[in-house]
Amino acid sequence: MKQFFGNAVTGLFGDSRKFQLEHRLFNTISLLNAAANFGGAITLRMMANTQYLLFLQLASGLLFLVFYFLSRFRGRYRQLYWPMVILMLVFLFANTLGNAGASGGAHYYFIPALSIAIILSNRVGTTITVIALFCIVAGTPFLLEQMRPEWITQYASPTDRLIDVSSNFLFVQIFTGILIVVLTKNLNQERAKSDKLLLNILPEEVAAELKRDDFVKPLYYENASVLFTDMVGFTQISEKLSPQELIGELDQCFSFFDQVVKRNNLEKIKTIGDAYMAVGGIPVANNSHAIDCVNAALEIQEYMQRMMETKKAANEPYWQLRLGINSGPLVAGVIGREKFAYDVWGDTVNTASRFESAGAAGQVNISGSTFEQVKDYFDCEYRGKITAKGKGEVEMYFVNRLKTRGSVLPLVP
Repeated sequence: MKQFFGNAVTGLFGDSRKFQLEHRLFNTISLLNAAANFGGAITLRMMANTQYLLFLQLASGLLFLVFYFLSRFRGRYRQLYWPMVILMLVFLFANTLGNAGASGGAHYYFIPALSIAIILSNRVGTTITVIALFCIVAGTPFLLEQMRPEWITQYASPTDRLIDVSSNFLFVQIFTGILIVVLTKNLNQERAKSDKLLLNILPEEVAAELKRDDFVKPLYYENASVLFTDMVGFTQISEKLSPQELIGELDQCFSFFDQVVKRNNLEKIKTIGDAYMAVGGIPVANNSHAIDCVNAALEIQEYMQRMMETKKAANEPYWQLRLGINSGPLVAGVIGREKFAYDVWGDTVNTASRFESAGAAGQVNISGSTFEQVKDYFDCEYRGKITAKGKGEVEMYFVNRLKTRGSVLPLVP
């Protein structure tokens, strides 16, 4: 039932993934106004001498329905803002005069109508103009009632007044309630979309801090593990692929990396061209980060190996991957004000990049500091002291396979 209702709402007012918030609101409000006016026409049929008001309700309801069609299926909602506002003002003014002025119930509709006009307004100047117009138009019938009482059409009987006033009062409450529910639902959809986009950029804890304080305090981590990958022969192979094929191949690889990283409790930091970077032990510190990184690295290399074999069998160009890991202290935080970026800094990060560069295709190359944290869990091959750019000779290890299926170290509280 919930899915059916959701599909019905999407069909009537537009998919939140394709329609902007103000567009969906215009669709909703124009259709609600059409329904309200047609409903008013039904109520008027129970009263005497209401041909004029019946025509007014039906004609305005039809126009609102046209606005809905042009907005929902032709995308012209921006051009229809002022026509809708003017239609509401003209209708409410004429309806108030034809419903006994202050003694009737038509003037109740000025309040939700003004709310609609303000909600759909996207400029301060437009909002001010709309408020001024509504004040003038809403006040004019009461002024005319004092100066030209003959212009006000009174009810034929007290029974007609009771029916009209009570039905208008009730319907205004229902209409306003529906409007608030729709607005809240649409705003919640937009908030969910914004939160999802923010969480694609920042870790959940960091995003929550940013929304709460409008600032993220940089944090120092005593021990974390940094993973770098880089495609071997990327430049040569990319020259043989079309831009669409190139992006498609990278997207396929990095999407799988994303899944592996998330599954192994790592935090993706960024991609730069054909390079991929992730870190274990942040933003929530833990003492299993090195094991998590190596687990993820082996899974990634296994995936790239399978892809290479498939490409070879099809006689297609393939990529291989160098992968390096280093563990140590680093600083993590958010930089930028216009476009946020969660990043890490420190010698540990720079050294991890050097271990990737000094690695070999299809291998997981780790530092001595990482080796000390994973040696009880993985079978590692000592490579000796290898020269790394800017670091001199450093100890390196290739990780061959998982050595034990013992439990992963617990998270640090």
